[in-house]
Amino acid sequence: MQDDNSDAAVREQCIRLLARREHSRQELRAKLAQRDYDRDVSDRVLDELAAERLLSDERFTEQFVRQRLEAGYGPVKIRADLAERGIGGDLAAPQLDLGDDEWRERCRAAWERRFGAAPGDRQEWGKQARFLANRGFSGDHVTRVLAQVSESDDNTP
Repeated sequence: MQDDNSDAAVREQCIRLLARREHSRQELRAKLAQRDYDRDVSDRVLDELAAERLLSDERFTEQFVRQRLEAGYGPVKIRADLAERGIGGDLAAPQLDLGDDEWRERCRAAWERRFGAAPGDRQEWGKQARFLANRGFSGDHVTRVLAQVSESDDNTP
C-alpha cells in the first residue's frame, strides 16, 4: 500500500500521467494499482477527473486511433489495441468507420511503404500478406491489394 493514499496524492499522480499523454480509465487504474494506491480512492479520483473532463475515454480513443492510422495500422489491430486498454466497440466503432475503400487505400499505402514491388512468387506473396495482416488489415483487404498490385505489375511493360 502506498504511504500517502490520500485523494490529493492519487489525483496528483493521475495529473502527472495525463500531462504526458491521454490515458484510458483502465490504463490509469492499472498504473495506480502498480503504485499500490488504494482501489477505492483511485476509483473515486478517476470519477472526479472524468466529471471534470480531465479524463476522457472518448478523447483517448480519438487520439489513439489518429496515431495508429498515421502509423499505418488497420482496423483489426487498432480495435484489439483499444480493447487491451479497456475501450469497447461502442467508442471505437465511430472512429474506425472509414469505409471499405478507405481501408483498402490505407492497406495499399502500408504495402507501398514496406514493399513497393509486387510479390514475385508464393513465398513473397505470403510474406507480404502476413505483414499486412499483422498490421491489422482484414484478409479481404490484403487479398485485394496484393491481387491489384500483382495485376498492375503484370500489365507493366
